[in-house]
Amino acid sequence: MGETGYLAAFIAVAAIATFATRVIPFLFFERHTEHPLVRHLGRYLPAAVMALLATVFLQRSADWSGAWVGFDALLPGTLVVIIHLWRRNALLSIVAGTLSYMAIQQAGL
Repeated sequence: MGETGYLAAFIAVAAIATFATRVIPFLFFERHTEHPLVRHLGRYLPAAVMALLATVFLQRSADWSGAWVGFDALLPGTLVVIIHLWRRNALLSIVAGTLSYMAIQQAGL
């Protein structure tokens, strides 16, 4: 098996593993959708994950020692919150926050 065969096998295994990790929870939880634990996780887990992601972003991406302390992360983060509360559109708020963060990084602010 040549290099191309190994690459094809690797891609196939990765695709199958990715598909399996996406499908298995739906197969398992299909019968348990009314279970109190599943309902609780479905209600609170998305907000907890978003809070965790925001915290990690602010810790790792912001320049807390610059002239404008944390500006490079706080401004896009604030923009995401404002646009999301205004339009209730997750895609729009994520795109706006990402574009503003990248513009600040490219401008060197």
